[in-house]
Amino acid sequence: MINHSNKNTIMVTRLKSRIKYFILKITGKFSYIKKGVKCKYLWYGNRYGGFYICPEFLDKNAVVYSFGIGEDISFDRAVINNHDCHVFGFDPTPKSIGWINRQKVPGKFHFYGFGISDKSGFADFYLPKNPEYVSGSIIKQKNVDLMKKVSVEMKSIKDIMNELGHQHIDVLKMDIEGSEYAVIENILDAKISLTQILIEFHSRFIEDGEHKTAQIIAKLKSNGYEIFGISDSFEEISFINKNAFRH
Repeated sequence: MINHSNKNTIMVTRLKSRIKYFILKITGKFSYIKKGVKCKYLWYGNRYGGFYICPEFLDKNAVVYSFGIGEDISFDRAVINNHDCHVFGFDPTPKSIGWINRQKVPGKFHFYGFGISDKSGFADFYLPKNPEYVSGSIIKQKNVDLMKKVSVEMKSIKDIMNELGHQHIDVLKMDIEGSEYAVIENILDAKISLTQILIEFHSRFIEDGEHKTAQIIAKLKSNGYEIFGISDSFEEISFINKNAFRH
């Protein structure tokens, strides 16, 4: 479990981030992050592990994919508690796998020790510089130690869906430490049936991150996904397929 001092550090960091992004918001820096549709939305999960979700499109038959578990399933528990549906969690991080194995998880939470990528296969996974942290990454970014890596299994969205026997995903949540850009491209290219995409963008981790985030948001919009929820930090962005409103 994350100890209390580490949780406090995370919360302070988040608060600083909110202040920073509020200043950037009023200066227009995030003008490309705007809500495109209106729907009822609620925050599922705790302050540092949650996302906005549009609950009206979920029921007990919903399929929810949750990529990037770390040591926090508050989002996943909230989904199960509110909708009694199955949540499929994924994380290749050794520390996360060990943590999950020590938890008493809900019966409808199903965990898999591999991650999502734009292609299937094994990849070098860089561990975090701070040993107190959980999240590593397959991309080279400032929070990982390039001298500490392990080989982990990664799979494309198509291969994961085929393996689990799913034709449609109601909610796909991603907190994957900078890998989201290539993964989103792959998801859109695969043209899978998907209603909501919840993404934590890690533009702060990568070179020219804000430009890449603006580009991928534009591509999501051009593929029919509009923003309906934005976190205080402007990092967790929730999208919904406009076709959902036609049913």
